[in-house]
Amino acid sequence: MKEILRLIRPKQWLKNVFVLVPMFFGGSLTDAADIYASVVTFLAFSFIASSVYCFNDIIDVEADRRHPVKCKRPIASGAISMKQAYGLMALMFLLSMASLMLLKENQLAVCFIILFYFVLNLAYCSILKKYAIVDVCVIAFGFVLRLLAGGFATDIVLSKWIVMMTFLLTLFLSFAKRRDDVLRMEETGEAPRKNTIRYNLTFINQAITITASVTLVCYIMYTISPEVVARVHTDYLYLTTIYVLLGLLRYIQITVVDKKSGDPTKMMLQDRFTQVVVVLWALTFLLIIYVL
Repeated sequence: MKEILRLIRPKQWLKNVFVLVPMFFGGSLTDAADIYASVVTFLAFSFIASSVYCFNDIIDVEADRRHPVKCKRPIASGAISMKQAYGLMALMFLLSMASLMLLKENQLAVCFIILFYFVLNLAYCSILKKYAIVDVCVIAFGFVLRLLAGGFATDIVLSKWIVMMTFLLTLFLSFAKRRDDVLRMEETGEAPRKNTIRYNLTFINQAITITASVTLVCYIMYTISPEVVARVHTDYLYLTTIYVLLGLLRYIQITVVDKKSGDPTKMMLQDRFTQVVVVLWALTFLLIIYVL
């Protein structure tokens, strides 16, 4: 059971909280129907993501066996056979489709988004991750699909700024993760990924700076956009920008100074500063929307 959990990576389900973003930003946290739809969509996305993780480890099994850390993955180590991995991949896919049956509205739209995510990531695991820049853009677009799925499930219209912000924020995190690969390549002389040779520290540092800056601008534009102000009935959302700035600066510090940007999910679960900033941001956002 332990090896199965390692293969489907439930810790990575944290990424699927982006499905809940439309409900949070839309001010419908007290709407039972939206909560139900968001949770169901979260589960569907989590299961489909686990199916993709299985496929990724199947495709990368030979490369993983040569990697000093990834060689301990369930398939690479032999703890789970290829046949069992394909079976688990199919099971996770079926669980995702079964979860979608529980949706009461826009079922087909959400199903289409999740299927598109699945096909896109199969292509990513097989081919697209070999190409620099394309690889990080595909990852970032996957988070936009999570956002769209949450929006369709709750029937909440998304601001163009929040869509752009989601893409840019996850692009920023992806570039930061690639920086960790570049550092490992410079230390060992061996590229962790085939496309790592198409990156270097100068390019990565500039890409991180650009994406972080534009992400902050998009967030500010979101908080002051007329449609958002009209929906939440307040123009004080811009005050939460300080937390976004602190969060971005902290992640850049972890990436550039501490050189620990290899696993964004792990960082979020361990870094207390980031956790405090996220909690304060969420509480301030909720206070402005529901109290003021």
